[in-house]
Amino acid sequence: MPRDTLTREQIVRAAVAVLDAEGVDGLNMRRLGAQLGAAATAMYWHVKSKDDLVVLAADHVWDEIRLPDPDEVGWRAAAAALASGAHDMLGRHFWMVTAMSTHLIHGPNKARYDDRCLAVYEAAGFGGRDADQASATVLMYVIGAAQGEAAELAWRARLRRAGADEEQQLRETLERIGEIAQRYPRLRARSMPSVEETPALPDEATFEFGLRTILDGLEARLANGNRRSRPESPAGR
Repeated sequence: MPRDTLTREQIVRAAVAVLDAEGVDGLNMRRLGAQLGAAATAMYWHVKSKDDLVVLAADHVWDEIRLPDPDEVGWRAAAAALASGAHDMLGRHFWMVTAMSTHLIHGPNKARYDDRCLAVYEAAGFGGRDADQASATVLMYVIGAAQGEAAELAWRARLRRAGADEEQQLRETLERIGEIAQRYPRLRARSMPSVEETPALPDEATFEFGLRTILDGLEARLANGNRRSRPESPAGR
């Protein structure tokens, strides 16, 4: 594909496809050029560097998250939908967890998401810095919840690039984990799953439990704050 027929949008979409398959370490301009049928040098007419492309690709996938209206569904349902949407997006694009730890992810789609999160927590009754902290707390939980699955998928991508046997490596790793767990009574009591029993996705009940717990805490914080700020009635004196 000649460089003058390429667009930045095409390059970013192709980069997302490569990242989904290979991870951040597997993305390079030569691999991307092969994906697009273009010379690697043609990429640089539209993006400055691989790092620039990772940021563009990361911002692109934030647009996948639907933004609920807190006035229509209530702040708590909107907060849960935003958190679940981000969690699902990170599950589809495992490389995002790595990218967020090595790059400053920014762009219009990420800003759009962040702005709606702040609107939701302001609608709940948090103001100023408290809205920032509520939004950041939930997002940190979402990223942490996605990290385990993302780490496994990134590990598998590295094994594929190295030509290793994924299932054999996973089996050996689980065996080592099981051997270590036998030293500790509470871990020993929880049997380690086999490769065949290992779920492809994290337990959604676990994610939902954690999210409900955090939102319960935020709701309680609002209630306590409201009680502190409410003037004492004459009958209560």
